[in-house]
Amino acid sequence: MDNPEASSTGTAVQLPSGAAPVTGTWIPGDKITPWSCHYGLDGVATKGLSIDSIRHALESKAGTLWVDIDYSNTSQQSLLSEVFHFHPLAIEDSLNPNSRVKFEEYAGYVILIVRTIAFRDDTEDPYDIETVNLTCFLGPNYLVTVHGGKTHPVEATVALLERKPELAQAGSARLMHAIVDEAVNAYFPIIDQLDEFVDGLEDRIFTSFDQTALRDVFNVKKLVLSLRRHLAPERDVFAILANRPSSLLAAGTQVYFRDVHDHVLRINDALETYRELLSNVLDGYLTQVSNRLGSITKTLSVVATISIPFVVISGMWGMNFEKIPLHSWPHGFWFLLVVQLAVGGILLVALRWRKLL
Repeated sequence: MDNPEASSTGTAVQLPSGAAPVTGTWIPGDKITPWSCHYGLDGVATKGLSIDSIRHALESKAGTLWVDIDYSNTSQQSLLSEVFHFHPLAIEDSLNPNSRVKFEEYAGYVILIVRTIAFRDDTEDPYDIETVNLTCFLGPNYLVTVHGGKTHPVEATVALLERKPELAQAGSARLMHAIVDEAVNAYFPIIDQLDEFVDGLEDRIFTSFDQTALRDVFNVKKLVLSLRRHLAPERDVFAILANRPSSLLAAGTQVYFRDVHDHVLRINDALETYRELLSNVLDGYLTQVSNRLGSITKTLSVVATISIPFVVISGMWGMNFEKIPLHSWPHGFWFLLVVQLAVGGILLVALRWRKLL
C-alpha cells in the first residue's frame, strides 16, 4: 500500500505525515491529539490524524472529517478555537456539562447538543441513571463531537462505520444523524426496564401487598419524571432538525432526522403512559392500605361490640354493694356466664344478619 495512513485498500486523500492507522473499535485519543478519522471520497478511511493532518483535511474540503474531543482534556479543547475557529459562545456551551439541549446556527456550521443517558452500573440503586452531554459541530465536510470520557453513541457509531463505511461518504450530516440516532435509541432499553419495574410493582402491591413497595413506586416515578425532563427539549430540537431549512442539512438528510424525531415522540408517549400507570399503582397501593385498615378496624369493632355484654354484666354484678340479686346464689356465676355468652351470641347473629361481618 502506497499510503501507510490508509486503513483499507485504495488511494487515500493525501494528508501530511503523522496520521497513524488505527483499526478496530473506538480508541480515545492521546493526551494531546483527539481521536479522528478522515473518510475519503474513494472510500478509504485514514484514522489517527495529527493536528496538522486535521487542519489540512479541514482546508481541503474533500471527503468527511470526524474529530472526537474529550472536553476533560484542555489540550484537546484548544482545537475548537485554534483549528476549527468556533465561536467562543459555542465552545463555552460544548464544554459546559450542564448546557441545555439546543440547536443553533452559526456562520458556516451548526451546533447540536443532545443528552446521552444510561443506567449506572457503579451504584446499588437500580433506578440511578447517568446523563452526559454530547455536542456536535456540523460543518460542510466535517463533524466535531465533544463530550467527557467514553460515550456509547460515539463508540456505537464507530463500530457501525466499520461495517458500513459508505455511511460516512454520504456526508457529515448523515454521520451526525447516526450518532444522535444512537443517543436516542439508548432510551429504548430503559423503557423496557421501566416496563419490568412497573410489572414488578403491580405484583408486589396487588398480589402480595409488599409494604416496602411504596418507596420503589416513588423511585420509579422519579425516574420517569427525570427521563421526561431530559427528553422534552430534544423533542423540540429534532423537530427543528427535521423541518427547518438549512444549507448544511439537505432535504434528503432531514428525512433521517424525521425518523429520529418520531422515535423521540414514541419514547415521550411511552413515558407519559408509564407516568399514568405509576399514578394508578400508587392509588392502588393507597387503596390497599385503606382497605386493610378498614378490615382491621371492622374486626376490632366486632370484638368490641361482642365484648360489651361481658363488660356491662360483669361490671354490674361486681359492684361493691351488700344486696345484689343472685349475690348469695351458689350457681350465680355460671348463670351470669351463660347470660353473657347468650347476649354475645345474639349480637354476633345480629351483626351477620345485618351483613356487617
